[in-house]
This record gives sequence, C-alpha cells and structure tokens, in this order.
Amino acid sequence: MENDTYYIAMALEEGKKAGQKGEVPIGCVVVAENGEVISVAHNLTISLADPTAHAEILAIRKAAEAIGNYRLPGLTLYATIEPCIMCMGAIVHARFSRVVFGAHDEKWGGAGSLYNLADDSRLNHSLEVVPGVNAEACRSLIQDFFRTRRKQKKELKKAGLHQEPVRK
Repeated sequence: MENDTYYIAMALEEGKKAGQKGEVPIGCVVVAENGEVISVAHNLTISLADPTAHAEILAIRKAAEAIGNYRLPGLTLYATIEPCIMCMGAIVHARFSRVVFGAHDEKWGGAGSLYNLADDSRLNHSLEVVPGVNAEACRSLIQDFFRTRRKQKKELKKAGLHQEPVRK
C-alpha cells in the first residue's frame, strides 16, 4: 500500500498538468510488478477534440505500445479518479491485474460506484480494485478545478462575455 500512495502521487502530478491546460485534472500511471513506470498520461479530451482521450485510455495506449502487446497482465493502473465505464472496459480488455484509484466517481464510476466491471462474472476477466488511496487530495484537485471553472463562468456571464457553445 505504501507503493500505491507513491504512484497515486505521480498520478496527481499528471492530473495537475491536465488542469493547467484547462482539461479536467485526471492523471494516470501504469506500473509493472517490479515497480517500473511503463506510462503516464493525463486527460486531453479538449486539446485533442477526442472524447476517448481520458488519462486512462492514453496511458493504456502508451503502455501497450511500450510493451508491444495489447494485453497488459501483471500491470497496475493508478488513476486519481475512479475509471469511468469506458476506461474500465478498456482495462478489463487489456487484462490489467489491478486498478488503484483515489476518489470515487458516483456519476460515471465503473469500478464500484455506478458499475463494477472489475468483478462482473459475465466478463472473462476480473481484477483487483483498490479504492480510496489518497482520496482527499484526488477529490480536492477535481473539486477545486470545477469550483474555479464555475466561478469564472459566472464572472464572464456577469460581464456579458459568456456565450453558450454553438450546437450544429
């Protein structure tokens, strides 16, 4: 568990990088059984205009490329926030051994909060899930980001500068 805290701290640093870019501040680290960091990533959905560019998906892609295989058994994925159902689907498909995350995601969580894809007997792979590692720091990072974003939006609206996005 001591190592889990260390790697979640790395994921938090990645999440901060996302926040500095105006992305939702979620970070991810993929680690081998021997402790070697295989990949790191943070959310880039806005920058890449890609709804699948979650930190976990990007880290999985990098890890698969580094290893040279689409199967990633024996690896642990560390994320600041509970992976969503899309990311958990990819994690199960990749055959990760473990997922460790900080804060739960009651709206999108796929590792126990909303769904539990890691332990669904209908799927052909299950994995260990370790929730709540450094949860308060992970929760604070994302809550502070959205609090600031709401405040900025309110100030822009008050100044008459806020416009809703144009939908086609």
